[in-house]
Amino acid sequence: MTYTNEQIEDIKNRILESLEQVIDPELGIDIVNLGLVYEIHFNDENGETQIDMTLTTMGCPLADLLTDQIHDAMSDVPEVSKVEVRLVWYPAWTVDKMSRYARIALGIK
Repeated sequence: MTYTNEQIEDIKNRILESLEQVIDPELGIDIVNLGLVYEIHFNDENGETQIDMTLTTMGCPLADLLTDQIHDAMSDVPEVSKVEVRLVWYPAWTVDKMSRYARIALGIK
């Protein structure tokens, strides 16, 4: 099915909302507010979705756990038929990518 640009933006917003359920167990903050999600590619013809994200550190032992949680969270978005999580390292993650909420929660100014 082909969607309008407005519908695609709505789907991407719902994907982001679902990703807010994915909590980094070490920090207790979701991956969206931590600024780990860089980009969402949604194919409106077949529902295949690619999520480009990073981790707070290279070699983070939580990569598989977070990827599994992302796949679980995407079941809440019926338009998503398949999910690929792609770990990227550029640009490098810094605390500047965190939301105001995450900074306050972690006591970072």
